[in-house]
Amino acid sequence: MKAYYYDNLPVRIHSKASTPKEQSLLANKHSQGDQRLPHDSGREVDVDSLLALGVYYYHLPEIQSVDELAEKRGYKNRDEIKVSPKTMGDVYEDKVKMFFMEHLHEDEEIRYIRDGRGYFDVRSKDDEWVRVQLDKDDLLILPAGIYHRFTTDQDNFVHAMRLFKDEPKWTALNRDPKLDENTHRLEYVNEYLAQ
Repeated sequence: MKAYYYDNLPVRIHSKASTPKEQSLLANKHSQGDQRLPHDSGREVDVDSLLALGVYYYHLPEIQSVDELAEKRGYKNRDEIKVSPKTMGDVYEDKVKMFFMEHLHEDEEIRYIRDGRGYFDVRSKDDEWVRVQLDKDDLLILPAGIYHRFTTDQDNFVHAMRLFKDEPKWTALNRDPKLDENTHRLEYVNEYLAQ
């Protein structure tokens, strides 16, 4: 796992721009960039800072450890998904775009990476994106109510186990000012952002 602030650029700008003005112009020109690139700003985020956002990270090389965590946290159900052009066919690009839309869930989101790599971006206390790179055997728990998004890396492949407290479901609520009054969002803000 590696976590850092997202730079929102397709390439590192310092290699093409020498002055702050040139860097700013390049930043504006490439404000979105390719979501599958690392977008590493060089500003690292440690595990304690993730925990302060309610985000839990574990490296679990043994499936038995995943089973123990699932039992401890009350995750009763699970499934597995392979996100790639090969496994998803023509819907792959649309699915990846959908996963990358900023959203929240009213339940915890738990992902255990079996193979490949993926990026979860979560909002910091200052509403900046923090990118969490997950590789094989990494497990991430996002609390209900946190704004986030997901993408594969440039290899376009991730095999993930999804764990659920109840029946498997994936209901995304895309960011909208109306969600400020959502019970799960309010609980998240009060517990993690209002401090």
